[in-house]
Amino acid sequence: MIWRHFLKGRGDFGEWRDAARAFLSAGIVPERIDWSSAADADGLFGTGENRLPPADPQGRPTTVSAGFLKLAEAVICHSDPARFGLLYRMLFRLKAERHLIEMTTDPDVAAARRMSKSVGRDYHKMTAFVRFKEMPQRQGFAGRRRFLAWFEPDHFIVARVAPFFQRRFTDMDWLILTPNGSASWDGDLLRTTDEPAEKPDLTDETDQLWQTYYANIFNPARLKVKMMMTEMPKKYWKNLPEAELIPSLIANAEASVLDMARRQASEPKLFHHRIQEAAARVPQPDMPIAGTIAALKEEARHCTRCPIHCNATQTVFGEGPADAATMFVGEQPGDQEDLAGRPFVGPAGKLFNEVIGAAGIDRRSLYITNAVKHFKYEPRGKRRIHQKPNMGEVQQCRWWLARELELVKPKLVVAMGATALYALTDRKDRLEDVRGRPIAMDEERTLFVTVHPSFLLRIPDEGRKADELARFREEVSLVSRLSR
Repeated sequence: MIWRHFLKGRGDFGEWRDAARAFLSAGIVPERIDWSSAADADGLFGTGENRLPPADPQGRPTTVSAGFLKLAEAVICHSDPARFGLLYRMLFRLKAERHLIEMTTDPDVAAARRMSKSVGRDYHKMTAFVRFKEMPQRQGFAGRRRFLAWFEPDHFIVARVAPFFQRRFTDMDWLILTPNGSASWDGDLLRTTDEPAEKPDLTDETDQLWQTYYANIFNPARLKVKMMMTEMPKKYWKNLPEAELIPSLIANAEASVLDMARRQASEPKLFHHRIQEAAARVPQPDMPIAGTIAALKEEARHCTRCPIHCNATQTVFGEGPADAATMFVGEQPGDQEDLAGRPFVGPAGKLFNEVIGAAGIDRRSLYITNAVKHFKYEPRGKRRIHQKPNMGEVQQCRWWLARELELVKPKLVVAMGATALYALTDRKDRLEDVRGRPIAMDEERTLFVTVHPSFLLRIPDEGRKADELARFREEVSLVSRLSR
């Protein structure tokens, strides 16, 4: 027997939940249910009232995770008619597969997540692109200002997004009409309906003012058409007052940039001169003596030899005694080093300090530097994720490393990692082929190759990490003996 069940299907999670609970309690398998929305039938519920099976008295209630409920509440707002069957199939499977929702590669879970993501995008677009028009005050009323808006969402999200507008525009009365329902707020009560609305004839005296404002804040120098089209697709333009300006603003962007360049200030503002005069009165520290590490460090502060300097906070130069017998060379500064302006102070630096201390090496006796002096990273949200410098960048920065070697004149140079080895020798050997043994660099200098401490921190397997850490400790102990 096939149970055909009609749902209004306009974003109401409760109507699906109640029906699904009844079918699940009776043990009805997903293949025996034909879920349909009211739009599929002739009339509101087509062939008459829905019938639900009697509950199985032996059936045990099924509990589901908060994760499934959150996912289902989003998916039920999607416009795809298949969503009802998909959610019930997942619900039925959860009886035997308790961790189904965590299996992101499962076809049902993947489909549900795609629908949820699509609903989320629609939610974001509605919060971004609803434009209110002020309505005339009703005769005889001197109450709050009233506003009206029209929006065309892809999914049934009106009830889902209405609380956002209540919080955002709580000080005014408003009504948002859409083909998928409406929402209104009068200062006391938030009302939503899933009945389709017709597009009103909206005009507003402030549209021209808004267009003037938008045209003046539009920055042609930062225009990225593809990105703009991604964030503000054309389908929303017809309801945005500023949209009619966009084509001409894009077309004239290049000319506008040139005009901005012609009109830029040729003389600094008056306060600039006052700042410069005040700065000139501040005593300046003595410049370091030429031909010293201190002078080289000062020179490196202004390095622009490769593009990495553009995003880095500062140059992170080497530190340590100018006549150190041992020099340690890493790859590049990390996030914390970039902020502090010192090498090896982050997580890798803490491990480095612990290992050399255990080997009896005083960090203050070492000269510690990096092959590359600026932090190369990729922004990801609020985090800055390390990016390996390429060969060209290493070669550009090799000039500084060579000067450090000339001035410090270390007897032993420790290359930590493949980048440091390449910067010091121009060799691209496999690290495993050269690490752990002394190699003659010239008649007066020895090279020793080991891994970078950050490599040890990235090893996911705890057993392998312990083995590699023990090997690193042995190699640092050997460095300690070689440096005596």
